[in-house]
This record gives sequence, structure tokens and C-alpha cells, in this order.
Amino acid sequence: MEKVQLSKLLDTHNHNKTLDEIKSLYGNYYSEFETIENLFFNVKDLFDGNFPGYQKCNTQYHDFQHTVDATLAAMRLLDGYNIKCKIVPEDIGYCLVIAALLHDTGYIQEDWDNEGTGAKYTAVHVGRSVEFLRKHYKKFQIAEKYIPIISLCIQSTGLSTNFKELAFISKEHRIAGAMMGTADLLGQMSDREYLEKLLFLYYEFKEAGIPGYSTEYDIIWKTIDFYVMTVKRMKRDYLNVQRYCIYHFEKRYAIPSNLYMVAINRNIRYIKKIIADESTNFRHKLKRGDQYQLQMLSQQSLHH
Repeated sequence: MEKVQLSKLLDTHNHNKTLDEIKSLYGNYYSEFETIENLFFNVKDLFDGNFPGYQKCNTQYHDFQHTVDATLAAMRLLDGYNIKCKIVPEDIGYCLVIAALLHDTGYIQEDWDNEGTGAKYTAVHVGRSVEFLRKHYKKFQIAEKYIPIISLCIQSTGLSTNFKELAFISKEHRIAGAMMGTADLLGQMSDREYLEKLLFLYYEFKEAGIPGYSTEYDIIWKTIDFYVMTVKRMKRDYLNVQRYCIYHFEKRYAIPSNLYMVAINRNIRYIKKIIADESTNFRHKLKRGDQYQLQMLSQQSLHH
């Protein structure tokens, strides 16, 4: 089972195919998808710099690709839960997908904001994402009655948020929030190029003034502790909903395994190898996605 590659199931960099997969999973249980599809392209326009009043996304870790990966992960979790337990009501499933698409819009700068990049909003991006929803929900044809649950799902992604204290009105609403928080983590940490993208995250943290990250290497070795914290958070706070991935992959691909955790554990094992090997610079061991290393060299020159 370890030989199965999550990235081989679907090329999520093909956004139209990924949207089709999201639509297919949603359509197994629910009917209305037009608003979600429209929002998908509206958010893509936002990240591409084609949304009135906003600049193009300039955070290379928290980009539209991450949004796509997190949204797909949320739908796979929802699918697994619906298979194993009972079908979540459509309004809750709908709000979960909307939240996934909007959860990182807080990184995008308004037109007037010409200082630095959206990374400076790292500590407050969750609140800004909720604010973006409240400001534009009519444009996106989202009913006002859904704003509270979508907002709570977005808030669930905040790592400094006490998930247990969020005021969900039902068990199923809280499960949706747990799915959103879990999908955000699964989507990024299972990425085949996660280790390379950590260098992008380092520069986002540096601009945001996040303490404890003085060099690129800091974010590499500290990812081990982040992984331990993430696993605990998913099991303890996020109701261990990550386990429902197994039922999705078993039903849809005849693979009875949580391929997200398989991919994450593979990434963590490789990080440990990098840390253990002091013979060469760690950058030389980040072999996947050469374009990232080239871009990071360019990024370095901008910061020196």
C-alpha cells in the first residue's frame, strides 16, 4: 500500500479536472453545484489578479493551488464520512465546500495596499478571510443565512484557534468544521512538493515576523515538531475525521488506506533523512519540482 501515490490519482494542478472531481463527489449526494462552480472561478480570478479591488496573489505557499488541494481534501473527507456514517445534510456540505474555497482569501491584498506581500497578514488571515466572505457573499450568490457556518468553518483552520470553543450549533456543523481544519492540513502536507514549498513558507513567516525562523533550515527541522502537533490536533481537536479518508479511497479506488497520511508520512521520513545527512547542503536534497529551487534563488535575491 505504501507504493500507491496520492499524486497519481489526480493531477490537481489541472484545475478543471480537479473541479470536475469535486463536482462528481458532491453530486453523489447533493444536487446544487452551480454556485460552488461559479465561486471556484471567482476565487481563481481573485488569486490571478482579475477580481475588482484586489491584487494578484503574491504568497507562493498559500496560493490558489493550495486552495484547490484543500477543497479536494475536504470533499474526500465528506465523501468518506457520508459512506461510513450517514449523509451530511446538503446545506452543511455546501457550506464546507464554500469555506474551503474562501479559507485563504485573507492573504490577498487590496489594490491600495502596496506595502510588502500578503504574507504580512499571516497572523490575521483567517479573520480577513471571514471578512472577505461577509463583504462579497452577495456577489457570490451565497445566501446570508449560511454566513455563520461558513465563517466558523473558515475559523476552524486557524492553528491558534481553540476549536472546542467555536460556537457550532450542532454536532454535524462541528464535524464540518473539523473537516475543514483537517483538509487544510492534509492538502498542504501531503503535497509531493511540500518540502520544496516549505522554503516559500519560510519567507512568508519571515515577512510576517513569526518568531523562531532565522534561516531556511529552521523551517525544515521544525516541520518535524509541526507534524507531531498536527497529528495530535487532527486526532484530539478535529475529532479524528481524517480517518474517513480511508472509506473514500476504498470506495472510489479500491484502496483501503488513508493516502493523505501515507503521503505525509513519506514527506516526514524524507525530512528526517535530510536532517540526518550533514554531508551536503539541504537544498541539494530537495529534488522535486526544480522550478521551486530556481524561484527560491530569485526570491532570495529580492530579500538581500
